[in-house]
Amino acid sequence: MNDFRPVLFVIGLLLVILAVAMVLPAIADLAVGNPDWKVFLLSSAVTLFAGVSLVLAFRVPRFRVDVHQTFALTTLSWVVLTAFAALPFAFSTLEMSFTDAYFEAMSGLTTTGSTVIVGLDAAPPGLLFWRSLLQWLGGIGIIVMAVAVLPILQVGGMQLFRAESSEKLDKAVPRAAQLAMSIALIYFLLTLAWSVMLWLAGLSQFDAVCHAMTTLATGGYSTVDGSIAQFDNAAVDVVITVGMIAGSLPFVLYLKALRGSLMDLIGNSQVRWFLGIVAGATLMLTVWAWAAADLAPLAALRYAAFNAISVITTTGYSSADYGAWGTLAVALMFFLTFVGGCTGATAGGIKAFRFQVLYGTARVQLAHLLRPHSVVVPHYDGKPVSEAVTNAVLGFYFAYFAAFAVVALGLGLHGYDFMTSISGAATAIGNVGPGLGEVIGPTGNFSSLADSAKWLLAAAMLLGRLELFTVLVLFLPSFWRR
Repeated sequence: MNDFRPVLFVIGLLLVILAVAMVLPAIADLAVGNPDWKVFLLSSAVTLFAGVSLVLAFRVPRFRVDVHQTFALTTLSWVVLTAFAALPFAFSTLEMSFTDAYFEAMSGLTTTGSTVIVGLDAAPPGLLFWRSLLQWLGGIGIIVMAVAVLPILQVGGMQLFRAESSEKLDKAVPRAAQLAMSIALIYFLLTLAWSVMLWLAGLSQFDAVCHAMTTLATGGYSTVDGSIAQFDNAAVDVVITVGMIAGSLPFVLYLKALRGSLMDLIGNSQVRWFLGIVAGATLMLTVWAWAAADLAPLAALRYAAFNAISVITTTGYSSADYGAWGTLAVALMFFLTFVGGCTGATAGGIKAFRFQVLYGTARVQLAHLLRPHSVVVPHYDGKPVSEAVTNAVLGFYFAYFAAFAVVALGLGLHGYDFMTSISGAATAIGNVGPGLGEVIGPTGNFSSLADSAKWLLAAAMLLGRLELFTVLVLFLPSFWRR
């Protein structure tokens, strides 16, 4: 067996950070006299004890992590942290079962946004803040993972960004820790800016902070049952729409832009593809909402842009019941569920760069049909794509849709209708949040699902968030042999 002491040591450090974070919602509850502050402090104490125990028990004199340990750490850290993050949900005044608490915590840390809580309007502020904070912490964790971990592990074609994240940035940012701190600072400053803008747009200070965190994390947890539609504020819609796009762009490029390379952000091919998909989907849905849903042109643009971008960026907010706009709107939203944002961002989904690689590969195949002896290779951002990257991307597509089919069939075995089953599977693996239909659609939630279905969806959220292969490799017997 491999030495997994460094894995447990790092998980212990992450649990210490999670324990400190639990103090913030405790303060929020204490400020309004809600008794749940005791729950958060007790959960913090339990989490801190577990974290410190792991740190002290598994300290190693020379800290080095190999590939096997990195795979184990990436998956196990999300599983373990979710279990401890669920404690406040399980013991709060909402009296959630552990299944519901784990589902809610997993949905938060993976920035999915699916919820089982009914009655958010009357929920204590500490719990509402904890949901937002989980998504915010999950968002920064996902960015660091995409920049520093997945390119090294060569998961799903992510090795395409290894040179970009190591060679170029090492010249500007000498150490990986400094890179992570720089990205975290940008993430915090963007969240602060969006908090101020949402407050100026008309939200309360508490709602502004919570929604800013879940907007930049592209998570979609709201403090009210009706999501953003409940505020019915055009200025809020605009601020959040721009924020969802900001959270879906590569944060490494923000760092480069601040260092004077603004063209790296503007001219990046993945960013252009992503914004092109956003513009096309918004235009199509706007025209449909105007023609079929009988909305005024500006209203159609407002609601279409917000909800299309919410689904593409895997945020999951809703400002209107687009399920009532007709069959084309429902079909379009279903396909947009698979898109996702850019790599190195907080958004989930397949990611824009994989669509670029797939498109380039398809063009090469067509060229070979016309000129069988020609030498043509796919390109990404003006550079040739190696066969290893192409194979990794194609393998990712197969694994993604195979997992989607398994989860959809699993939900079907529970007796759920076709729309609930396929949209539930798509939204969980894509980390989007709401599904389609009357049960889990934009006006419903996941509370009525069976416990076994919730565990299945929680596993799907983890699979999608960690790019599938990072989790699936742990099930290979050879992984656990030296």
